Amino acid sequence: MTIRTLVVDDASDIRVMLRVALRARGGFEVVGEAASGAEAVSLAGSLRPDVVVLDLGLPDLTAKDLLARIRQASPTSRIVIFSGADTDRDWFEQRSAGYVVKGSDLDDLIDVLAEAGATQTHAEAALELPHDVIAARQARAVVRDLLNGWGYHDLVEDAMLVVSELVTNAVEHAQTSCALVVNRSGGGVRIEIHDRGTGSPDPQVPSATAERGRGLMIVSALARAWGVDSAPPTKTVWVELAVP
Repeated sequence: MTIRTLVVDDASDIRVMLRVALRARGGFEVVGEAASGAEAVSLAGSLRPDVVVLDLGLPDLTAKDLLARIRQASPTSRIVIFSGADTDRDWFEQRSAGYVVKGSDLDDLIDVLAEAGATQTHAEAALELPHDVIAARQARAVVRDLLNGWGYHDLVEDAMLVVSELVTNAVEHAQTSCALVVNRSGGGVRIEIHDRGTGSPDPQVPSATAERGRGLMIVSALARAWGVDSAPPTKTVWVELAVP
């Protein structure tokens, strides 16, 4: 298996060094190079690489914004941080497939990339969503793109209804940002929403007059299975949808 790699760094000599080192190691194909955040986001979306080597110190986007936009453009790509900065390292390590500080042995970076790419099947996507009304729209767009790419066309409408309900619940009731995780399996997909809110969502008794409260009833009707897992301070609401 050849690991399709996108190299993102504003220093041309670093990009050349990485390209040469990956070619020398073998098993990698550098499918694109980006020198700015905007270029990185565009290439990630069009190329859908297996792994992204990401420098955080680009001139046009903050590090966290850069990571979030690449995730949204290609949510199944695995991102390995290769940066001279060590700020918020724990935060970035939790949201990436590896973190290597510039100045380390280059073989260490390539080992991390090889490990990240070795099991890459593009069968899982992860995306952080803001505590904002736009979160549900972002989640729907990602899920639609993923399922169409996976060939699960018959699940797209149901999955978009499910993810819209779960993300809206997180935004309105949990009152926190949340993370969307989508996994593909042979028989369908599993959608998870992770938030840090208190309480647990429960289906409401159907009412002919209530304007709201039917969402989880719809989710329950569409799902093969669904539930809530709590591991404070985080809870996970998950739904499994079967291919018709």
